[in-house]
Amino acid sequence: MANIIRHMLRFTFIAALFGTWLPPVQASADVFTLQETIEAALEANLDLKISREEVNAAESVRRAEQANFFPKLTANYLYTYHDKERQTFGGSGIVVIQPQDETQFTAVISQPLFKGFSLSNRYEIAKLGLDIATVEESLQRQRIAFAAKDAYYSVLRAQKLVKIAEQAVTGLEANEDVSRNFYDVGMIPLNDLLRAEVELANSRQDLIVAKNQLEVSRANFNTLLRRGTTTPVNLEDVTEFEPFTLSIDECQAEAKQKRPEVTIADFQIQLADREIRLARRNYYPSLDLSGTYFRNESGFLIGAGDAFGFITEPDGWDIQAVASFDFWMWGPTPHGVKEKLSRRKQAEFEQSRAVDNIRLEVKQAYLRTKDSESNIFTVQKAVDQAKENFRITEERYKEQIAVLRDVIDAQTLLTRTLSNYFNAIYDYEISKASLYFAMGRE
Repeated sequence: MANIIRHMLRFTFIAALFGTWLPPVQASADVFTLQETIEAALEANLDLKISREEVNAAESVRRAEQANFFPKLTANYLYTYHDKERQTFGGSGIVVIQPQDETQFTAVISQPLFKGFSLSNRYEIAKLGLDIATVEESLQRQRIAFAAKDAYYSVLRAQKLVKIAEQAVTGLEANEDVSRNFYDVGMIPLNDLLRAEVELANSRQDLIVAKNQLEVSRANFNTLLRRGTTTPVNLEDVTEFEPFTLSIDECQAEAKQKRPEVTIADFQIQLADREIRLARRNYYPSLDLSGTYFRNESGFLIGAGDAFGFITEPDGWDIQAVASFDFWMWGPTPHGVKEKLSRRKQAEFEQSRAVDNIRLEVKQAYLRTKDSESNIFTVQKAVDQAKENFRITEERYKEQIAVLRDVIDAQTLLTRTLSNYFNAIYDYEISKASLYFAMGRE
């Protein structure tokens, strides 16, 4: 524990030291914390909005299937105009048997009583679709949260590398000035001066590359938050190092419990089971109940009556119970059931593959995290040593005890060590975020 505390204190000191390199925060620009970055990304992300609309659509499908359990009411209005009245001769003379204008109104209420369990299975399928859409929204949130962390730490890393490159340029500029003064008084040969100039030019090129990478990282950050790519980016830096304490077994157990892909795979198997039951619906008869009210009148509008007495029974009602069963259809039902059984096996294989992939993702992310954590402890000591080595070498060069190559080598070593240190810091944070994502955490 004392060793961990010592490393944490050293990290805090180095972070504070290099934090002074960062440019001052502009008053007009907001300073984002990591949590604020995640919240802003979740608020702005279009993929998450699409996922939310998918949940709304799935809920509408569920409600639509639920409505099929209730009775339905339909109404029909029929008007018929004939070319002429139909007449016949009766005992009392000419009798009209069909008026020239006929109107019929029909109202039907129908209730499905049994549909081979298809109504309940369709409803359960719709519910599972809603469950899957909800879990997929949660998965999308986790993806966005990880992307936000990645973008956040990438900007911080790029900022540190720019400052390291700037410090390298500043140091080599000073060395170039000293070398030029030494050359002017004949203390060093021309090739030493040329070497100092070449190394300075190389460091300036490295600075350009680092600045370009910083601009790319900021553009990625702004794009994730759906802001202009040139919008200023000011982030709160990491000031504390928190070692990762969970074991690989604990990570695997949490991933198996929390990863949305596992839940989705379980729902897909349940969905396949319901699809099998739905495919078997034609093995059962169907039964419907309906009630009908009708009214027939002569004339154009219902309600005008039958002034001429053409219709002896103008209205009435009836109730029907209809049972139907398809005895032979050349086998589409059994073949459909076989298809759904195969789909169910596919869902099982997909579940196994998802579990295997998750187990591998957790293992890889865990090893990367522990590797980055170890690198931090290793490089922390090397930073102090490289700084002291550069200071001593620079003093020795000014006293003409060391040669220019020694100074350049010491400067290169310090630059590389500092770069390795901050790469280790932010690699660790990104790897830890990747591990949390693999474990199903947001």
